[in-house]
Amino acid sequence: MSARLFCRLKISPTALTARSIHRLASTYPTAIKPTKDEISNGRLASRNLEKAIRCLHEDGLVVIEDAIPHEDLDRLNAKMVQDARTLQSRGKDMPFNYNVGNSKLRRPRKEPTPNTTSTLTHHLTVQQDPPPTSKYFPPSIFLNPLATQLTTTHLGPRPKWTFCSGNSAMPNPTPQRQPVHSDADFAHPTHPFALVINVPLIDFTPENGSTELWLGTHTGPLSGLQVQEGAHGDRASGRIKEPLLAERREIRAPCQPSVRKGSIVVRDLRLWHAGMPNLTDEVRVMLALIHFAPWYRNPMRLELAEGLRGLVEEAGGGLEVPVDWVGEEEVMGRYLGRGFGNSYDFGQVE
Repeated sequence: MSARLFCRLKISPTALTARSIHRLASTYPTAIKPTKDEISNGRLASRNLEKAIRCLHEDGLVVIEDAIPHEDLDRLNAKMVQDARTLQSRGKDMPFNYNVGNSKLRRPRKEPTPNTTSTLTHHLTVQQDPPPTSKYFPPSIFLNPLATQLTTTHLGPRPKWTFCSGNSAMPNPTPQRQPVHSDADFAHPTHPFALVINVPLIDFTPENGSTELWLGTHTGPLSGLQVQEGAHGDRASGRIKEPLLAERREIRAPCQPSVRKGSIVVRDLRLWHAGMPNLTDEVRVMLALIHFAPWYRNPMRLELAEGLRGLVEEAGGGLEVPVDWVGEEEVMGRYLGRGFGNSYDFGQVE
């Protein structure tokens, strides 16, 4: 930390404790804007790559702007919004995450509190897979070279892409929210082993339910089963214990950032986060693609239409992609009926 910063903040370097230094860290994630050459080449140059990897190590998350053409996002968004409405029409049988009718939800007081529950009847987020066919599968989204460069640099050569889904925040005027949780709700390594590539299909804002992030909670004593409540496989597993939330808030407060359309958000799977309510009239869709380290023994596989085989083999050369190839009619008939939420097992086999 520079003397200039100490001077500007009027802080004596000798008076800084570990906690006060941590307080100076930004609450909000770093957004990197690639140059035109970096975008056209599909690779960050050394300075931006170093910055991105540093953010992944220190914050557990980084945003790369202008990574995806808007027209590719618009085509997929129109289809997934339509699908989200179809799933919503199923009522209590819809594939919800955490909050739904006849489930325990937080009761809104002046603001949501983590361990207050109530039986309510509305939905917060719908989990849905994107349609896995060539019409809705541009490589700029699903095999983005900038995303692969980051995951390869951070996790090692040829990470395994074994999860492809999305979360749609439904319009919801009632301020319900997910509990703060970690997706790594199982015994896991203490070093990086999985990165989530989140792709917002529209601009993300606090108004339409951008995710609440707790930066820096992916490592050390903040990461692991000892900080969580709820067993793996429960609807609301991975919840962070309330006393730890209060302690962490004093050190580094959470944020609910705005993320520009066209960005990719690369997040450590272990990071604390929470889905937030969508207070607008539009469905807000966010994709979630997970790359695992090449040594990580997760047995999951993708299911894609046979017509995508050539594209995946060509554009996904930097990845290992375990796939079950099926006919297009078959895959389109069942992609909205797959598992959801904590029914997926991101752990590794012995």
